[in-house]
Amino acid sequence: MHRITVIGGGFAGLTAAITAAEAGAEVTVYEAHHTLGGRARTADGPYRTNEGPHALYNGGPHWSWLKRRDLIGPLAPIPPLEAARLRLRHHGVLRRTPPFAMLKLLRPKAGLAPVDADFRSWATRIAGEEGARAAANYAAVALFHHDPGALSAAFVQDRLRRATKLPPEAHYPRGGWGSVIDRMAARAWNLGVRIETLSRVDELPGDTPVVVATSLPAARRLLGDDSLTWPSGRTVLLDLAVRTRRGDPFAVSDLDAPGWLERFTAQDPSLAPAGEQLVQGQLPIRPGESRADGVARAEQLLDLGFPGWRGRVTWRREAVADGRTGAVDLPGRTWRDRPAVDRGDGVYLVGDQVAAPGVLSEVSFTSAVTAVSLILDRPVLDLKHA
Repeated sequence: MHRITVIGGGFAGLTAAITAAEAGAEVTVYEAHHTLGGRARTADGPYRTNEGPHALYNGGPHWSWLKRRDLIGPLAPIPPLEAARLRLRHHGVLRRTPPFAMLKLLRPKAGLAPVDADFRSWATRIAGEEGARAAANYAAVALFHHDPGALSAAFVQDRLRRATKLPPEAHYPRGGWGSVIDRMAARAWNLGVRIETLSRVDELPGDTPVVVATSLPAARRLLGDDSLTWPSGRTVLLDLAVRTRRGDPFAVSDLDAPGWLERFTAQDPSLAPAGEQLVQGQLPIRPGESRADGVARAEQLLDLGFPGWRGRVTWRREAVADGRTGAVDLPGRTWRDRPAVDRGDGVYLVGDQVAAPGVLSEVSFTSAVTAVSLILDRPVLDLKHA
């Protein structure tokens, strides 16, 4: 029987543990914190906030894997009337529709964007400067980066198309991401996985293959490998509870600069007490910008979309996610250029900044299944469809 050690009990670590245990391996998971989930944690009530905005895209490989195992659980669909309340900030005012030039980039005849060019240059040739800027900033909802136009055109185009697809790919587990983690943890326990919380690992065990399912900076320290770097975003996260007011938008996307506000209780009222709404925002900030700068931009968006919000606030929380928002690919680089999953000597690296395809949590999932397939010498497809 294979024995496997997994360091990190977030989404990637639990995916690896479940996949390996289903294939008959003996698995131990070590988690440094007292709860599992990593960035997929959901706070305890009364305000059930995620570590930043989260959604599950049903177009990715993890969706069918989770669904087959009944790990997604009940979903909180966006009511049609709420979905119609998406607002777009353009030239300083809120609109219901995007600029026409931006739509040119969503048409099939726009073709596939090149890897080697930056998105701004490529998109400008098709849609003009204004359309390119609006499209890049809208795509920031799936990028968490302060300048999406400077990234690889192919990388941004993929996320733009996924984020604007109709019907929407984004789905919301009722109760937050933590409900998915709880079900994954229960399945791991039922499969015999040993889970040790409050167990920080400072040295790799030498007797089993090891899956390192931590953040990239933590993996760099643990493995003593300075090559484990990759660009990511730096984003202000704002959580706000406000008293309910009719007419509040479902979401506000800033097309003038990267930024997004979303009223998560529009689809899941259980996330806040009755009579209150939970708004979560992500505002990417440049190197050198402060949290206060990002918060100020968030408040400008709130002024436009949520009139009188200051007098309605019942709870507030601010944070900065630095290097915790997934990999971003610069021109000329793709996911294949990121740190490899197989680090040699029985060590495997998984997470959302490694060499695996996908959008957002799909990268963590695919890298985790890939690592287990390498350890067990089993085809990835066999493990995905088990």
